[in-house]
Amino acid sequence: MPSSPGGFEVPLWRAIAVFRVASLAYVCLLAVRDGGRYAHPLAAGGLVLAMAAWTAATAWGYARPAWRRWPLLLTDLGVVLAIMIATPWVIGRAALHDGVPTLAVAWLAGPVLAWAVSGGRRRGTIAALLVGGTDLATRERINPSSLTGAILLLLAGVVVGHVARLAVTAEERLQRAVELEAATRERERLARDIHDSVLQVLALVQRRGAHLPGEAGELARLAGEQEAALRALVAGSAPQPRTPVDGPTDLRVLLQRYAGTAVSVSAPATPVPLPAAVATELAAAAGAALDNVGRHAGGRAWVLIEDEGETVTVSVRDEGPGIPDGRLDEAASQGRLGVAQSIRGRIAALGGTVRIVSTPGAGTEVELAVPRSDR
Repeated sequence: MPSSPGGFEVPLWRAIAVFRVASLAYVCLLAVRDGGRYAHPLAAGGLVLAMAAWTAATAWGYARPAWRRWPLLLTDLGVVLAIMIATPWVIGRAALHDGVPTLAVAWLAGPVLAWAVSGGRRRGTIAALLVGGTDLATRERINPSSLTGAILLLLAGVVVGHVARLAVTAEERLQRAVELEAATRERERLARDIHDSVLQVLALVQRRGAHLPGEAGELARLAGEQEAALRALVAGSAPQPRTPVDGPTDLRVLLQRYAGTAVSVSAPATPVPLPAAVATELAAAAGAALDNVGRHAGGRAWVLIEDEGETVTVSVRDEGPGIPDGRLDEAASQGRLGVAQSIRGRIAALGGTVRIVSTPGAGTEVELAVPRSDR
């Protein structure tokens, strides 16, 4: 779990610095009280000065995000372990046997807390085991009090590491929420601008030209379709996140792009997940069928999505004049391969089937069925 340069972790690093200063003050009090019982009082004073210098160095180092890495973390742990190893010689085995506290006392928890904040529970546990094990190894006798200290050190590493991980997670979620709020505000601003300009113009063109003949009427119809599509985009939900190449894609999202005043899309209430490549090709084949409706049939078209478990079927139906017998074969022989390649070729590559039912004067229905390969 890498450390972030700021945010919720900053108070934790400051708290560690305060803890080390407070624990150092406690060490100084004990050294003054028990100095006369130490085997080497001058050496003990030198170690206390070294602890004070290292406390200042870690406070300065950990305050800089770029320094919260392995070199400082390992050095911190090494310094504390070295002081702990020197404690039996400085204090003396006899004094320790009489109950004199070790020199580091609570100050030894500093690297455990630093490791926990920088790397979470696992790293804090490792540091606690190393420090606690060294503390027990330097004692002549292991009693319940020393075991309790090691256990508390382990709990501190686990709990602080857990809190640090929660802080990083909360910071990431807060950042995403801020970005989403900014995107939503920008979307609302654009929606107001579009509503006041583009949508009103498209609606005016559609109303004024709806009853005009020829190309003017066709332009009015297209303006109406674009107005409906743009209005749905502005009033709809936030854009869907990009789907991984091999991840599932909701087929409904892809086919809803074709919805408009002349195209109605009916879909199940629940998502219709397909592998991204399959969903894209199936939607493209349906789009090719709708292009044929626009060029040859005119009028309205209906798209129906059916999720049948093992198979997903998309039906495209229109109310045009229908396809005369032999017209598809004739178009293929003339090199016009819209149906042969854009529709049948795509679906065949997916292992699916295409069924075209056309009745002269009663419209055409194109049924595209593909197997669900992700089940």
